[in-house]
Amino acid sequence: MIIMDIKADNLYAFKNFHMNMSYPKKIVDSTISEEYLNDRQNFRYKKVNIIMGGNATGKTSLGKLLMTFTNYFEDGMYKRFTSKIDNEKKHAFLKIDFVTNENRLYRFQLSVRPKAEVEYKEDDVDINVYFTPIGIRDNYENCAKRLDESDCNKISYDQINTSGWYFSYPQDAWKKKTYIPIEENEKYLYILKQILITLDPSIKDVIKVKEVDNTYAIKLDHCSVIIKDGQIANGEVLSSGTKAGLDISYIIASLVCDKHDLYYCDELFSYVNSDVEKACLSIMIEKLTGRKQLFFTTHNTEILDMQLPKHTFTFLKKDVRDIDLPIKCIHAEQYLKRNTDSLKNAVENDLFCTAPELHKLYEIADL
Repeated sequence: MIIMDIKADNLYAFKNFHMNMSYPKKIVDSTISEEYLNDRQNFRYKKVNIIMGGNATGKTSLGKLLMTFTNYFEDGMYKRFTSKIDNEKKHAFLKIDFVTNENRLYRFQLSVRPKAEVEYKEDDVDINVYFTPIGIRDNYENCAKRLDESDCNKISYDQINTSGWYFSYPQDAWKKKTYIPIEENEKYLYILKQILITLDPSIKDVIKVKEVDNTYAIKLDHCSVIIKDGQIANGEVLSSGTKAGLDISYIIASLVCDKHDLYYCDELFSYVNSDVEKACLSIMIEKLTGRKQLFFTTHNTEILDMQLPKHTFTFLKKDVRDIDLPIKCIHAEQYLKRNTDSLKNAVENDLFCTAPELHKLYEIADL
């Protein structure tokens, strides 16, 4: 699944939120290959979406909203959306344009009326999915225009092949963290070992425990750490960065094994060295073959030094004083037009006005 456009209102903290994943013209000698549909080269999409912003600007919420949307295609349950509504006395809206392995642009459209009773009823929720064919010369914009003008067909959610997705969040985002191995593929163990030893050189080996199903052992000098059914049995000897390596290993192995098409990595490298983060991100980008897409949130400004197209970077800004648009989406390429413009300099000079306000902190010094 490739996400092309998101519009959300009254879901989580998003109001009149809009984020677009198309880009206007092909980049010559781009470091990200094939940012277009393989047989529809005018239909361009941002294969890599690096999302930056301060705390509480919506990076995790955006991932959770997209996860709610993708999970809808498993069972068609409308209640997963009503639980995400911010103000139940107001209308809620979600529109997402996306592409799968078929040459069709789909539009998912959700509309929820204000709650009239104790619980939302099915009649309060309207969900429709439309599609239009993507022609040989079509780009996203003219396909979206056909959807806007209702020049399209309606389809049910269970008729769409979404091809799989994976969402990873910080460890404190869930009460119980489960790490997922790729049991049936031998490449997973190799990748897991390479990454964990890079993160913690004191690790001697990583092995699969043959006597117990779905169990791995991380061998250290004086003990072993057991991972069974995705749960770390005695993880107090592992650093937070090493634990993050379990998720990192799964994502890279999934890309190598062509397991999913859509990935959302939220602050996965918060406890990991910057050079390791850049190396892993470069591997992820290299393995994004075919119709795949990566969303990657980070606070690490060293990522800005990677030779990536400017349209790869999106900045989220929260402005609580703006009631109508509290979370704004800022696309770097709209500000930096020349190839010689430095993205890192722009961020360090706060061109996008996304730096946190620090005056409240400095007032502490006056006590």
